Amino acid sequence: MAEIHPFYESHRGAMEAAMRHRLDLAEAMLRERAQLSDIDRIRQQVMDEFEIVLTQMPYVGGAASRMSDFFMRLMGFMAISRVLRRHCVSLAVIGEIERETYKTQLLTMPEAERLASGRQFMSPENQTLLREQATRSHQEEFPEDFVYDFVEPGSGDNFEFGIDYKACGFCKFAARHGDQEILPHICGLDFDAYATRGIHLDRTQTLAGGASHCNFRFSRLPSEQDEAGAP
Repeated sequence: MAEIHPFYESHRGAMEAAMRHRLDLAEAMLRERAQLSDIDRIRQQVMDEFEIVLTQMPYVGGAASRMSDFFMRLMGFMAISRVLRRHCVSLAVIGEIERETYKTQLLTMPEAERLASGRQFMSPENQTLLREQATRSHQEEFPEDFVYDFVEPGSGDNFEFGIDYKACGFCKFAARHGDQEILPHICGLDFDAYATRGIHLDRTQTLAGGASHCNFRFSRLPSEQDEAGAP
């Protein structure tokens, strides 16, 4: 079997633990919605597939790239999707199971910690970093990495800032390994990833859906806006 990149190997224990936790959270849905009964066998198949996914994950810069974290948190859903498709589970049901499982997993993090992470993401300091990384991303030092532009709001816009992804590591991965039909479920996870941190994501198009870019637009959810404006 192909080797796992040393960066991902160093995080393998945490990634596998997160996968096992997801499978625990998904168990009831796998039984009731996917109509699967031998859950222990499904678990093993998913973990075996995840090991394959780990060998397929491209290196996108490690600790120097903010996108490495997205890969490590979300790529495991590729393994879940592949296994469920082999068991003839519909794409719609796969999407429901994965999104609800991911949201439940995210909500196990204490609320104060989640909201603090959201405030950090929306902070002027992070926006400055995103601008700098957007510029560097176009150098395409790592061919499988994401390429994106930072978007400033114009007059009349109701978002704080945006990101236009012109190239997506998940799309490149899916095209290479035949996962295009399950790719939209990975895209759908973004909404809960931001909402659980107090951030509203508005996105009307994706690369996975055939658009020229993914148009992420970020603003604070009302409770976070109230807190940010409090004296």
